[in-house]
Amino acid sequence: MERTFGILTAGGDCPGLNAAIRGVCRAAYDRYQMNILGIASGYRGLIDGDVRQLKPEDFSGILTRGGTILGTSREKPFKNRPGAFDNEMVEGRVAAIKENYRKFKLDCLVVVGGNGTNTTGYLLAQEGLNVLGLPKTIDNDIVGTDRTFGFHSALAIATEAIDRLHSTAQSHNRVMVIELMGHKAGWLALSAGVAGGGDVILIPEIPYDIKAIGRHLIARSRSGKSFSIVVVAEGALSAEEAKMEKKERKKRRAEEGSPSIGYRVAREIEQETGVETRATVLGYVQRGGIPSASDRVLATSLGTAAAGLLARGEYGRMVSLNGNEIGSVSLELPAGKIKTVPEDHYLIDAAVSVGTCMGI
Repeated sequence: MERTFGILTAGGDCPGLNAAIRGVCRAAYDRYQMNILGIASGYRGLIDGDVRQLKPEDFSGILTRGGTILGTSREKPFKNRPGAFDNEMVEGRVAAIKENYRKFKLDCLVVVGGNGTNTTGYLLAQEGLNVLGLPKTIDNDIVGTDRTFGFHSALAIATEAIDRLHSTAQSHNRVMVIELMGHKAGWLALSAGVAGGGDVILIPEIPYDIKAIGRHLIARSRSGKSFSIVVVAEGALSAEEAKMEKKERKKRRAEEGSPSIGYRVAREIEQETGVETRATVLGYVQRGGIPSASDRVLATSLGTAAAGLLARGEYGRMVSLNGNEIGSVSLELPAGKIKTVPEDHYLIDAAVSVGTCMGI
């Protein structure tokens, strides 16, 4: 029986999305003769019925392209928007999704995204829809897979940025702070910090003590090291902040007036050490541009594996990389969870062993 599936990309863009779309669609079309409907702008397109049929010419030649040919949004169908008084808005969006799923005669919905996207996919599966998920995020923080596509590309970009800051830091005898993405998990900052030889690495999982950082940087200076590189994840927080509720923490930061954590850490370091300190926020550059070869391979492998699940009618799954094997896990496994860096992770031990300060 000929199957029809819809595919969407949701959440933030990252390298490898088009490679994943190509992997799913080419295998589904060429190997399994399926009909493919592309859904624009993530879950918003599914709510609005912004759907078009995809032909081979649509998903050919996109392996190396950044972004997503389907477009994306941060629409969260199961979350009330500000000002909503009850669940009416949520119920309306979910009802629209279910209606369009039936209207377009979908046998399955393939969702490509991060934690929020796959959590929404799980919730839609609970509503009776057939759903498959693919894990993408530069944060590498999805439970159930060893690595997400997008991470390797962002790691390469972040490491190159750290490499480039070394020369400026050395020339001016400065401390250079570079802020990388990672709201709740420090995989990117930790990995890039190790790869780029960061002297201090601050991640959300390990609240920092500015006095410990100051002592480390002063000791480096006294040993003849005229500059230092500090790598900070955007979700890093101080030991004092870690004891606060989220609202209290946000209020305090608003009162401080720092644009972001990188600038605040730079200011704190300069106050603590007296050493000239500058901050750089890498921002969206980390997740733009073409995917690395590794991410192309992973995205293609996950995509073709998803097509296999479609052909076998195995729904409610997220394709995953576990060890050296491509497989799948229940969508329930990653739903509502974050894969954080364990305090006993080998990368933390490696960083500390080569003299890196983790903020404590």
